[in-house]
Amino acid sequence: MADSRKQVLDRREFLKRGALAGIGVGLFPLAEASASTPPSGPPQVRRYTTLGRTGLRISDISFGGSRLVSGQEDLVLHAYDRGINYFDTAETYTGGESETTIGNALRGKRDKVFLTSKVISSADDRRQTMMRALEGSLRRLQTDYVDIYFNHAVNNVERLKNPEWLEFTAEARKQGKIRFVGMSGHAGHLIECLDYALDSNGIDVFLAAYNFGQDPHFYQRFFGGFDFVARQPDLPRVIAKAKQKNVGVVVMKTLMGARLNDMRQYESAGATFSQAAFRWVLSNPDVDALIVSMTSREMIDEYLGASGWRSTAAADPPLLMRYARMNGASYCRHACNACESSCPRGVPIADVMRTRMYARDYGDIRLARSEYAMLVRNAEACLTCSSKPCRGACPHGVPIDSLTAPTHRLLV
Repeated sequence: MADSRKQVLDRREFLKRGALAGIGVGLFPLAEASASTPPSGPPQVRRYTTLGRTGLRISDISFGGSRLVSGQEDLVLHAYDRGINYFDTAETYTGGESETTIGNALRGKRDKVFLTSKVISSADDRRQTMMRALEGSLRRLQTDYVDIYFNHAVNNVERLKNPEWLEFTAEARKQGKIRFVGMSGHAGHLIECLDYALDSNGIDVFLAAYNFGQDPHFYQRFFGGFDFVARQPDLPRVIAKAKQKNVGVVVMKTLMGARLNDMRQYESAGATFSQAAFRWVLSNPDVDALIVSMTSREMIDEYLGASGWRSTAAADPPLLMRYARMNGASYCRHACNACESSCPRGVPIADVMRTRMYARDYGDIRLARSEYAMLVRNAEACLTCSSKPCRGACPHGVPIDSLTAPTHRLLV
């Protein structure tokens, strides 16, 4: 540049101009990457980590059951045989089939695994309702207790402040039905909710969406000369805060939309996009483990190729940056929520876009429709909206105004 002024580029304009495409991915700095190779041998869990003050020693890459259906017990057992010992599910996953399948598969192995489940508890739910939900999960899981019970998909602090939730968890603990309490979240008020949960000492574990596309450090490595920071600068801070308080940190949504087929042609040397994304997450020393939906034996084996890593590999950053370039304009950073105030009708844009991701990127229309049906307010208002107030509201360039109405039509 002719002068020393700092160049400031709005990210939306940056993407629009195709600047990402003009930067050679092979030139990215790799000083933080490791050139080491994983151990040889069959895919298996290669590291177990202590989940904060719970003391649970869980597999660093663990089983997410959001897409598990009846008849897939062999899939659960394959994960178990590969060393996975932490199985995450919820009462709402596949209409209860996920819990039932995990319960069938792990019968007789309860002392060798850790089971979690979740409930969506509103701000005015009663503890009796919560207890019935828990007991339903225990029956389907064929167990007397779950290791962690999460208040699920929290995006409203009032849900955490509900005295009925506090009384329910205390009672369930006393009865031995749950060992530890958690909170999960991935929407716009995630940081506010996590801060409250941590400051009030209300959780032992949290489960949150976290991936390379949300971490400002990912972009700062490549764009140090630009004022170009991801829209979730507080997420690493809250993760570090949890670690300081000895609260367990498990992360999800680590694949930034899971569009793996986009990347096969760019993968080399046996390393895959998913492994690169997992290594990025696990290289954060404040992250204990990740969960990911596993839908085939081949997928489990591929994912476990990243187990044991605590740094990125040399080829990872260019691969991740290429993915961000290819998919960044259609991927919603659900915890960003910069678009929230743009809609006068109160459409929960981030939640609508999350369900669209399940349908379009995951290819799981059942999960998408189930999650969409649980939204208190959906995108129906977008069908008759002509003013398009959300147009240009996404700082990442996601064309909200052209996506929400089709999502509603698809999922109702």
